[in-house]
Amino acid sequence: MEAGVLNKLEHFLVMTHDVDGTRDFYRDVLGFQEGARPELGFLGHWLYLGEIPVIHIAEWASYTAHSERLGIPVTRPAPGTGPLDHVAFNGDDSGYEVLRERLHRHGLKFHPNDSPGIGLRQIFLEDPNGLKLELNFWRGR
Repeated sequence: MEAGVLNKLEHFLVMTHDVDGTRDFYRDVLGFQEGARPELGFLGHWLYLGEIPVIHIAEWASYTAHSERLGIPVTRPAPGTGPLDHVAFNGDDSGYEVLRERLHRHGLKFHPNDSPGIGLRQIFLEDPNGLKLELNFWRGR
């Protein structure tokens, strides 16, 4: 079989009207680290897991103007996430209760889903922009 030309997911971009509020959610609630972001011609933040900036946040108006100048198509605001249902992250099993407590403290609605037969506890929730997130906590991993 021929080897693929792609080998990992780099990041995803969250478009928002509130770049700071979105950053605060991923940083303060979910524990991502805010890190270096070069000047890109539009407002935003980069949030890291380890050394990788896995979540890019962009402000709708400035990102749209920047992309249109470059001739790059731009996503338009719409309810839901279209064909993308959710984005998933793994966490250490020890972080499950810590995260549940943070969500309660911030008054955020979430949906737990436990699958004890496979050693998985999950939390489903939406970010401030309506993007559904799946947070997986595997026992013994």
